[in-house]
Amino acid sequence: MRKLTGVLCLLGALAAPAYATDVAVLDWREALMQSDAAQRSMNELRNQTSSQRQQAEQLGEELQQLQQKLQQDGAVMSESERSQLQQELRQKGGQFQQLRARLQQTQQQKEQAFLESAKPRLDQAIERVVARHDVQVVVDRDAVIHMDDGLDLTQEVTDILNAN
Repeated sequence: MRKLTGVLCLLGALAAPAYATDVAVLDWREALMQSDAAQRSMNELRNQTSSQRQQAEQLGEELQQLQQKLQQDGAVMSESERSQLQQELRQKGGQFQQLRARLQQTQQQKEQAFLESAKPRLDQAIERVVARHDVQVVVDRDAVIHMDDGLDLTQEVTDILNAN
């Protein structure tokens, strides 16, 4: 019975007309990632991983050079030279993939830690903006197909995050 009541309430809410002041959109990811705190966090991550990123770039360039050498000179190389070059390509390719995976994991961990720490402030900022505009429903901006001069709360949420 509870489920039926819940479904009926949901259908009633969907059938009610939505007025422009009742519905607003928000891209909470953009609001959060454009905040000063997120920018500081990302700069900190770039500084922490700069040597690893440089190493990955260098390995990538070496791999390209080795591949070009194999393509250009492979036909005139002896079997042992070609085999040695292919072995070096596999070794450096493996190193490159491992380094890239470590960098990606570090970035994901840093982003997750930031999201967890920022979520309470984000929720408070959203509540303040929603109360200020007396909004009844907030929809993720990415889920909206069409909107005529609607209320987008994204920048206001970012401004509140930066003010705190």
